[in-house]
Amino acid sequence: MTSIPWIAPALALLIGYLLGSIPFGLILTRVSGAGDLRTIGSGNIGATNVLRTGRKGIAAATLLLDIGKGAAAVLIAGALFPGGAVLAAIGAFFGHLYPIWLKFRGGKGVAVLMGIALALSPVCGLVFALMWIGMLLVTRISSVGGMSAAIALPVTAAILGDFELVALFLALSLMVIWKHRENIARLLSGTEPRIGGAKADAPQGD
Repeated sequence: MTSIPWIAPALALLIGYLLGSIPFGLILTRVSGAGDLRTIGSGNIGATNVLRTGRKGIAAATLLLDIGKGAAAVLIAGALFPGGAVLAAIGAFFGHLYPIWLKFRGGKGVAVLMGIALALSPVCGLVFALMWIGMLLVTRISSVGGMSAAIALPVTAAILGDFELVALFLALSLMVIWKHRENIARLLSGTEPRIGGAKADAPQGD
């Protein structure tokens, strides 16, 4: 079957998309009895919004699973198909942003991008994580941490000479920035909430 030229790339993309589109945040909050995550805070399915339910353990699990699904997609497709890792990375990223199960309304891609980065280039992934955590600790603003990490990713790949990954990381990072366009507007107006500083029914950052 994979002797047909387009089959292997299509399968790599499909594997990535299906893994990336698993809405762990929504699943875990429902199973834990916290309700429908899409009706809480920003309505986003990521770990930051899960945190607004008050379930720190569920939020941590969501974060790890979203990172894990990005890494798993890359590693599985990379092992099955030559060149499949990059295609699966693209599939997983857009699966998270636009999951078919949720009418294509998904997350903003920060955690899944970290998983992708760790699988494709561990050093780039580590820099991504450090930038994300560092900026989050300094500003206590989720969107600033996520966008800073995204911006650092293609820059790190370029510095390391991983030029094959620069274009991919740049494209995915720009998508992260675009998905945060409402956050950017609130940052400019000074109304972007900080972690622990906003009520669940207020406009939320991520």
